[in-house]
Amino acid sequence: MSRVTQRASELALDETTVTALRAALKTTADEVVQAIIDEVPSYANALSGHMGATIRRAVRTALGHYLDLASGNATGGDGGDAAYELGRGEVRDGRSMDALLSAYRVGARVAWRCLAAGAVPAGLPAAEVAKFAELTFAYIDELSAASAAGHADELAARGRAHERHLEHLARDLLAGVSPDVLLASAQRAGWQPPVTLTAVLLPAAQARPAYRALDPSTLVLDDLPDATGVLLVPDADRAHLLRQLTDRTAVAGPARPWTRASSSYARAARARSLSPDVRDTEDHLPELVLSADADAFADLRARALAPLRTLPVATARRLEETLRAWLLHQGRREEVAAALFVHPQTVRYRMSQLRELFPDLASPHRVLELTLAVGLRAS
Repeated sequence: MSRVTQRASELALDETTVTALRAALKTTADEVVQAIIDEVPSYANALSGHMGATIRRAVRTALGHYLDLASGNATGGDGGDAAYELGRGEVRDGRSMDALLSAYRVGARVAWRCLAAGAVPAGLPAAEVAKFAELTFAYIDELSAASAAGHADELAARGRAHERHLEHLARDLLAGVSPDVLLASAQRAGWQPPVTLTAVLLPAAQARPAYRALDPSTLVLDDLPDATGVLLVPDADRAHLLRQLTDRTAVAGPARPWTRASSSYARAARARSLSPDVRDTEDHLPELVLSADADAFADLRARALAPLRTLPVATARRLEETLRAWLLHQGRREEVAAALFVHPQTVRYRMSQLRELFPDLASPHRVLELTLAVGLRAS
């Protein structure tokens, strides 16, 4: 038995009192609504016109049901469904639960004043007035609790729907769907497109904790294959973003126009496949370029470095290392020697061997091929 039903069972208003109270229902409802308009700012303009008439009827209905309870002609649950739907409707109208609870408090005070003003002259015994008050406020508490439940459930449902729309948008972005589809997906999610997005890959377990420190418009997925999470960070200050990720096992792709976020994601994924230690793809562009087509790179190395294949493995490795340093330091012997930790004469000797193996070493085309071929250290 609910508290309202219990209070109602302890109080049975006589027919004279009930008749007097029913005669004042419309006036009571109007006073309740007017008091809410006057005292709760969120309802100042919400209870006029058609909406105001609807609310007045709802208040009269609730008061009528209350009188049925007080006279022993109803059970306590009939008003709960309407109050629950009222709470849901307040979310749709953009009002907070605080506003609705304030309206209930004001309504309870005014309704009790009006009801008491009608019940006492109609002959309600003084001993019953306290019970009547308890029933009044218990009834209002029950309605407000039902409305609070409806409000919370609607917020939760909307939150889940919003999260689903945001996740769908993130998946569309990673899939690289057309800009028209992306715009429609962003509108459904209520997400304002930024100028750029930066993809960040990290372990799925770190995605949500990292997200909480970033721009709230960041999109997050934490259920990609291989327990991978991804953040799509809008208009990121790259240096600041990398500092925020210092304690994370994360790799940041480049900033890209938001409709091309898939390219940022693809680069971050490829960088992570090269090495788990990569954090900023911008620091590894040469490696990313040279590894973009692994077969082509292998073919280039095989052709460009073919003369070294005639030598013993150890000798070939030393000469390739020397060639790489010579190309990177543009033939400056002292710098090449310092990089290799050898004497400059050793560099001179090795370079004479290389010139015999590569007679066209001065050719720009040959230099380009060799630079690319030795651009990454052979594993």
